[in-house]
Amino acid sequence: MDLDVFVSTHRAEWDRLEALLNRRRRLTGAEVDELVALYQRAATHLSVVRSSAPDPRITGRLSQLVARARSKVTGTRKASWQDIARFLGQGFPAAVYRARRWWVPTALLSVAVGVLLSWWIATHPEVQAAFGTDADLREMTRPGGEYENYYSSHPAASFAAQVWTNNARAAALCLILGVFLGLPVIWILFENMLNLGAGFGLMTDAGRLDVFLGLVLPHGLLELTAVFVAAGAGIRLGWTVIDPGPRTRRAALAEEGRAALGMAVGLALVLFVAGAIEGFVTPSGLPTWARVGIGVVAELAFLAYVWVLGGRAARAGETGDVEEAGRSAAAPTAA
Repeated sequence: MDLDVFVSTHRAEWDRLEALLNRRRRLTGAEVDELVALYQRAATHLSVVRSSAPDPRITGRLSQLVARARSKVTGTRKASWQDIARFLGQGFPAAVYRARRWWVPTALLSVAVGVLLSWWIATHPEVQAAFGTDADLREMTRPGGEYENYYSSHPAASFAAQVWTNNARAAALCLILGVFLGLPVIWILFENMLNLGAGFGLMTDAGRLDVFLGLVLPHGLLELTAVFVAAGAGIRLGWTVIDPGPRTRRAALAEEGRAALGMAVGLALVLFVAGAIEGFVTPSGLPTWARVGIGVVAELAFLAYVWVLGGRAARAGETGDVEEAGRSAAAPTAA
């Protein structure tokens, strides 16, 4: 292709498109139609130049024109309070509800593994020796020891922020790494259950399980549920790579990935609540029954939120994906 001839042939169209884009007054109906037509032609011209004669100067100008025209034609949409309300009232709980067949079994299996690890550690002194000497273990489990002081060793606000950051990171990793067939997610879950099982096992052997439960349950119920939801969604994303169903693998991953991204945002809010409980309630002077009661109420509230609001939204067709206008165009696929 002769680039000079091509440019001289179409330069007038590009100049006219630029003039319409620079127009400050409102465009008439005829001018809007002309803008759309010129935008489509410019996009075609850009494709031709890139494939046949990739001149940086011409490609740069056309790219800028096409981007500006696309923004003018499609418009820009700003997030509003309605979007936030829709996400919290429909999108997020529906995504969690739809993923229940993945995260509920994940939670049950993880808890079973945690219980087995706790029993193994509590009943095998040689395993306990791997966590430290007898003196170290006594220091960890004694009244006022490391396990109890952990929750009051820092100011409540900074401790809550630190806990929230760490937990949100773990949940995000479960969602992101799920695409690798879910294998990294399983390892993250095992590490969490091992750490929790070690605490349960060592405190059980020291005869102070009731104290440990009073420290863990207030925040741990909601915190672990959020991690299990993230892990289940991550494993589902990994399974999508293997079996995308009637969708193309690319479309399936895009849809599930967008839903997973929304879940990451929602779970960050859930973990913020869990972090606040861990920072302010767990180390407080409230009696154990009151602290545990707050944790149980928070957990039941979240489950009701998912099953009531999420179930209703899911039955109405909500998937947790972005609205159709925000998705890429997709070709139809056979069922």
